[in-house]
Amino acid sequence: MMSDKVNGIATGIYENVGGKENVNKVAHCMTRVRMEIKDYDKVNLEALKAVPGVLGVVEDDTLQVVVGPGTVNKVAQKMVDMAGVNLGDVFPENMANGSSAKDAVEQKANEMKAQVKKKNQKPWSKALKSIANIFVPLIPAFVGAGIIGGIASIINNMLKAGTIDGAAWMNIASVCAIIQSGVFSYLVIYVGINAAKEFGASPSLGGVIGGVTMLTGMNVDAPLTNIFTGQPLAAGQGGVIGVIFAVWLMSFIEKWLRKRVWESVDIIVTPTITLLIMGLLTIFFIMPIAGAVSNSLVGALNWVLDIGGPVSGFILGVAFLPMVMFGLHQILTPIHLEMIAQTGSTLLLPILAMAGAGQVGAAFALWFRCRQNKQLREMIKGALPVGILGIGEPLIYGVTLPLGRPFITACLGGGIGGAVLGFLGNIGATSVGPSGVALIPLIANGKWFGYVLGLLGAYVGGFIFTYFFGTNEAIRKGEAN
Repeated sequence: MMSDKVNGIATGIYENVGGKENVNKVAHCMTRVRMEIKDYDKVNLEALKAVPGVLGVVEDDTLQVVVGPGTVNKVAQKMVDMAGVNLGDVFPENMANGSSAKDAVEQKANEMKAQVKKKNQKPWSKALKSIANIFVPLIPAFVGAGIIGGIASIINNMLKAGTIDGAAWMNIASVCAIIQSGVFSYLVIYVGINAAKEFGASPSLGGVIGGVTMLTGMNVDAPLTNIFTGQPLAAGQGGVIGVIFAVWLMSFIEKWLRKRVWESVDIIVTPTITLLIMGLLTIFFIMPIAGAVSNSLVGALNWVLDIGGPVSGFILGVAFLPMVMFGLHQILTPIHLEMIAQTGSTLLLPILAMAGAGQVGAAFALWFRCRQNKQLREMIKGALPVGILGIGEPLIYGVTLPLGRPFITACLGGGIGGAVLGFLGNIGATSVGPSGVALIPLIANGKWFGYVLGLLGAYVGGFIFTYFFGTNEAIRKGEAN
């Protein structure tokens, strides 16, 4: 029964992190339960990894337990229900500890959190984490709206080809396009709101700064000009990269004013001055500069993919999962969105998606090669279906990475898929979020068959590399688990 499984995972997690009283709050993403831990000395990582249903554990600012898509929602909800709070809420303090004990626990928690942060701190990690916090909450919207937009594109292509006909199909395509536009047409506003939350500013002001970049109220008869080039400003210039920088700068201005403006007039003076200053800076400085940066970045990436062809594709396909391991993949989301905004599609995403396909091929190889390893085969059985759909974390953290060798051979399989796409060239995606088979409806210009060839190449590459080079006797017999 699913309820028994969820209860078992939730209970097992609590038992091995020091109980509910050692957890400050619980939240989740697409595949991971994320917990703020008070005292890391009470966490038994090895036992936590061994809880049935737990696919892996990641230590960061929060303790992240990988349990897989779908299951993660239920487990996180069960955990907060057991604690009597809502998702993301701070757990109630154990009043029996007394104030001195409470202070000691808080001090210990802060010390341990600082140690974990220092342990995992890498160059640029703080900036990358901020980017993740801005875009991760938007991923469900990207996925849902992107796939619906892909359906609209398929219907429109069929209408143009004469395969289908009628006003009903045109209306369906229009509705799908409207839903897709609900996210992507106003993306800068959502990014502005999330960036403000991340940087400690007012979310409403962040949304306004994002909206400013759309130049909605500009007089078309007297357009504003770029002070550097003298050319008319273009709506959306600088994209989400410019919005993130503008809101980051805005956070300093707002905080500075909050400390100095009288409380009686703060609600009037602070937002007015903040928006006026940042509006001027955003329109006349940040938009032109960020626009030049994003144009150069997108142009350079497209040039590399065009010139490098299969070689570039192979390198990117191999390197993506190691980038994920170090958190460096977070910087790619705004780059994908800029490529889509400027060219209509991102050529980078389909190639990077091959990394997950390589994991799928490796999983099939392990299934056939390790018949004696019953535990591994059970893990693959649960993780493989969602891996095919493009959610690779269960396969990565539950199957290939713990075994070592299969992770490397899976990455090489991803390189094969990337090389195929690099050879075919100009295969892009019109949205971000989905991967694997789920990305097929989002492939631009009807080039989905080329993307499928890349997937097959990654499957085959991951299978062959893993079958012949990715196992040893211990893995095959289950002694390496």
